[in-house]
Amino acid sequence: MKIIRQSEPRFAPAVAALRDMLRAGGLTSAAESPVDVPAAVGDIIADVTARGDQAIIDWEATLDKADLTAETIRVPAERIATVHAAADPAFLELVRRVASNVKQYQQHICVSAPADLQRDSRLLGVRYTPIDRVAVYVPGGMALYPSTVLMTVVPAQVAGVREIVMASPPARDGDVDPMTLALAGELGITEVYRLGGAVAVAALAIGTPAVRPVQKIVGPGNAFVAEAKRQLFGWVGIDSIAGPSEVLIIADETARADWVAADMLAQAEHDPGSAVLVTPSETLVADVAAAVEKLSASMDRSQAIQAALENYSAIIVTEDLAGACEIANDFATEHLQIITKDDDATLEKIRNAGAIFVGPHTPVPLGDYYAGPSHVLPTGGGAKFFGPLSVNDFRKASSVIRYDAESLDADADDVIDFATREGLTAHAEAVRIRKTETDTSTVIGGTGL
Repeated sequence: MKIIRQSEPRFAPAVAALRDMLRAGGLTSAAESPVDVPAAVGDIIADVTARGDQAIIDWEATLDKADLTAETIRVPAERIATVHAAADPAFLELVRRVASNVKQYQQHICVSAPADLQRDSRLLGVRYTPIDRVAVYVPGGMALYPSTVLMTVVPAQVAGVREIVMASPPARDGDVDPMTLALAGELGITEVYRLGGAVAVAALAIGTPAVRPVQKIVGPGNAFVAEAKRQLFGWVGIDSIAGPSEVLIIADETARADWVAADMLAQAEHDPGSAVLVTPSETLVADVAAAVEKLSASMDRSQAIQAALENYSAIIVTEDLAGACEIANDFATEHLQIITKDDDATLEKIRNAGAIFVGPHTPVPLGDYYAGPSHVLPTGGGAKFFGPLSVNDFRKASSVIRYDAESLDADADDVIDFATREGLTAHAEAVRIRKTETDTSTVIGGTGL
């Protein structure tokens, strides 16, 4: 793992190169081969648009080696119920505890409409209504993430979404991962599709005879899922363009090196993943580097971890914690950990991060699995303009404006003036025609209507 020191001449370009690689989505799994992702995704979208269900069937046979028919694209509700009934009771009890935590947090942060703003007899307000139909994408493949079901479905349920559907890649036997189906059953989701990657996003956005389209698609995925969301945004709502998992850790000499090393490995094992430590402590640098080498050899995904540490990770040594915080704000990572002598003072300096984990006893897996905030987070610098997926992403605002005749008369001349200056005379007339006073000089043609 490379070490980048502020004392070195090439410090700024080296830090910028690492930041730009993460921002550009330049991380690829060791199992992936070079491919033109935008072109490949564009082909899939065009084919699903043109051929519907048959395109889905053909692409799933090619990409997931699954033998589907138009009738088996959707998982039968009976299958979901059967898997749920056979699921490990201890696992379902764990699921219920996590779901309760997520629900409680999402209810706590749910935005409610304030009382109307009243300016004399004018009433200006807002109302929030849930999206009608939403799809949750649950990744599969090398790493199954049933936790994603909880982190996406529960916020949508709290928001009041009427129809929540799921899509997840099928295995070669054509079935969706049993844990994912068990969770669907536990949460009352009966509409689940055997669809993976860009095929899933295209089918859910565009719609086919077997797959009714949705208004929004959420959930993490690989580069093909992210690119499909990018290309179909506007046709369908999305949460964000998410890329590989990442963590940036701000730590000083008070941090335990083995804990920091374990936190870095937890992100590196995502294959691909990125872990960046930023610290002013040279002692911590040496100790963490040694701990990383020792711990990584004993991990199940040691090969993937080693590749991620070598290619997409680094230890950045700054002059002080203020400099570390500025780098963190520039990287705007998905996960940010703070382990310092004065965590609150460090936290005050942070402006950009998806989820912030404060203190030595708050590792990222708490947020991944249990605490309550969703683990669906912006990556690649997206935390500068996106936040975590939440209940509020499943609701939309509508402005509410209410005038009476007196208020209209009071504001009419200003509105007419503005519309006329923009050359939109029909806009002006829509206000002018409602004025209760008689003023023939301002009526179109001067003849009155």
